[in-house]
Amino acid sequence: MAPLDLSSLARALVESGADGVAAGAPGTVEARLPAREIPALADRLARAGAHCQLLAAADARAAAGAFALVYVFAPPTLRPAAVVRVAVPAAEARFPSLATRSFTASRFEREIHDLYGLVPVGHPDLRRLALHQFWPEGYWPLRRDVAPRADFADAGQPFPFRRVEGEGLFEITVGPVHAGIIEPGHFRFSVEGETIVNLETRLGFVHKGTEKLFETLPLARAPELAERVSGDTSAGHALAFCQALEAASGGAAPPRAAWLRVVLLELERLYNHVADVGMIVNDTGFAFGHAHCFRIREELLRLNARVSGHRLLRGAIVPGGVAGPVEGAALADVATAVERLVAEFAEVARVSLDNTLVLERLQGTGRLTTRTARELGVVGLAGRASGIDADARRDAPCAAYDALGVRAAVHEAGDVLARTLVRLDEAREAARLIRAVAGRAPAGPARAPLPPLAAGAEGFGLVEAWRGPVWHWVVAAGPARLARVKVVDPSFRNWPALEYAVLKNIVPDFPLCNKSFNLSYSGNDL
Repeated sequence: MAPLDLSSLARALVESGADGVAAGAPGTVEARLPAREIPALADRLARAGAHCQLLAAADARAAAGAFALVYVFAPPTLRPAAVVRVAVPAAEARFPSLATRSFTASRFEREIHDLYGLVPVGHPDLRRLALHQFWPEGYWPLRRDVAPRADFADAGQPFPFRRVEGEGLFEITVGPVHAGIIEPGHFRFSVEGETIVNLETRLGFVHKGTEKLFETLPLARAPELAERVSGDTSAGHALAFCQALEAASGGAAPPRAAWLRVVLLELERLYNHVADVGMIVNDTGFAFGHAHCFRIREELLRLNARVSGHRLLRGAIVPGGVAGPVEGAALADVATAVERLVAEFAEVARVSLDNTLVLERLQGTGRLTTRTARELGVVGLAGRASGIDADARRDAPCAAYDALGVRAAVHEAGDVLARTLVRLDEAREAARLIRAVAGRAPAGPARAPLPPLAAGAEGFGLVEAWRGPVWHWVVAAGPARLARVKVVDPSFRNWPALEYAVLKNIVPDFPLCNKSFNLSYSGNDL
């Protein structure tokens, strides 16, 4: 098979009858295509190794008399990519489904069906995904002409979970309300003895209307909302949103800002990875590793506050660059502090993994094979732990990553241990990247004003955050408002993988498997 490149993507688009085939953002080609041709295009691109990585909808009836769909087809590395725009006539509100070809597309299609009322024809499972059963029938909350309603009521109809029946099988239900302060999610286990034979996850309990809220906020407030899509990914979502705004406006952050953004993103990666390893070993009963990882996490959070003015790095990444203390941060001191803390973290991890009781709990537990991970479209950390060699910092770089030679951490086993080792490797790589930035970041301004947005202008932001790729797609309504913001957190892609990873494991190992993925409820329940 010839290597996939922009020329072959463009050729496939032309052969599929696409109009307006042209170069887009770096590493992309764009086109328009009739909805009926999408399945044939998807088949043609799949043979070349490109699959649906993103599908977003927008209500463009006021301007174009139709709904708009935007598909992004790409390999797991996300580059090269084909961005395909499709118009769905308002009178029909239907489009052909790719669900039988792509599990990833099937999830996006269910979300679009819930929020816009567009019907993906041929979809085999249109159970609600983003909205729960107490939402009124025929109420499509992301349509532009929707009127707020208050007639939300639970009619008492249970969600149609898959039933697994047989002698000796029974169900265990967990959630949606959990101990502690985590957000709600329902897990329904079918078990034989203690062995899990099926798990179905039900999310969406805290659907917040985040994407709709972007449309109502003044543009100056929108970055604050982006930071709060998932609180532990403030920098990742802020950067993806700001990149999308910069692309839509035709502006760019200054060179120094690009390098400082790397530092902020890696600091966020670090404190999350350290905390996760601590929680993973804690779920084996090894309190020593947990205590020291959270001690290191606290020092990293304090370092975040010194660098950015906020423990979770909020307010530091802004449209056009960076702001706050990070503009004048002593990067060499930051790099030295990070190297010390990562060295301590590596030693804690070594002591923990040298303990046979810990190691035996992690090895072989929660295994997600490479084949299953590919079929499910798993991304980011979880994908790399299952042998998928893809890291957008290296493959579709933003900020200054293209100058830093990122080394992707890839492990093959796909178990809890592999997901732990990916975190450890990425912590070491984060320290190396921050040191490289400290030695090479250029002088100059850290922020520049952006040109005003024109109505209809749009742009994508793509960032390899600590869980995986974060996407933001923005469409401007004018200089001070946004008409559409589509957000994709990697958790939306990866929650179904947990259902497969726990199969043939025992119920007491579910917390360990769950923590090794550590997916975001908030990032999923937009």
